[in-house]
Amino acid sequence: MVTRIHPNLEDSDAKMNAKGVSIFYGDKKAIDDVSISIPTRYVTAFIGPSGCGKSTFLRALNRMNDTIASARVEGEITLDGEDIYRSGMDVVQLRARVGMVFQKPNPFPKSIYENIAYGPRIHGLAEDKTALDEIVENSLRRAGLWEEVKDRLTDSGTALSGGQQQRLCIARAIAVDPEVILMDEPCSALDPIATAKIEELIDELSGRYAIVIVTHSMQQAARVSQRTAFFHLGKMVEYGRTTDIFTNPLEERTKDYITGRYG
Repeated sequence: MVTRIHPNLEDSDAKMNAKGVSIFYGDKKAIDDVSISIPTRYVTAFIGPSGCGKSTFLRALNRMNDTIASARVEGEITLDGEDIYRSGMDVVQLRARVGMVFQKPNPFPKSIYENIAYGPRIHGLAEDKTALDEIVENSLRRAGLWEEVKDRLTDSGTALSGGQQQRLCIARAIAVDPEVILMDEPCSALDPIATAKIEELIDELSGRYAIVIVTHSMQQAARVSQRTAFFHLGKMVEYGRTTDIFTNPLEERTKDYITGRYG
């Protein structure tokens, strides 16, 4: 089965490219021959039923699968034309360039300030305390959190509400000035008000970064993304502009999923 790419998907600068990517856990093939180009300054949504491989593929984009002993990746994934799986690739540096926000907020058990300062400090991005203070404030401002926490920067990040914790994790990701932000169902543990704030934030960040979001919510994909890829049974079935995928899907399976016949 060949992935259907919508014909009016105009070329835009690709930040990342995957070619013929298959992912295995031991003998089990979780992703089968996926090729996709992730454009810069857009939000790309991965949708599909549970267990279809969308999160597995997302994790391959910054080598998070390396943490699983049985995982193996075949094919090629490039960032600005450079193969991220080549032997000399600095994975720590890669994950600074390709940041990740997880399904469940996971702030460090440190102060709000230290949650943000940690990355810039280990990557040597701040010359002194003043520069570090500036990075912390700017990151929290961009994550829409500064006004809520500016008087309690020494409080633990884990004392924040769930929605605030998730915005803290986004602030932490952008503090190291990444080029790509991966989000694995970032709102699934949040209430509707916190979800709306995260969606607004994704919208604000989209012009600055390439963002890829895995979401179970088709409404969310329709609201926040400009590109959508539909995954089913480890394959990427269809890829195109979000409006086209939702209003004019080329594949029957995509149509069935979007109209709620299965999922």
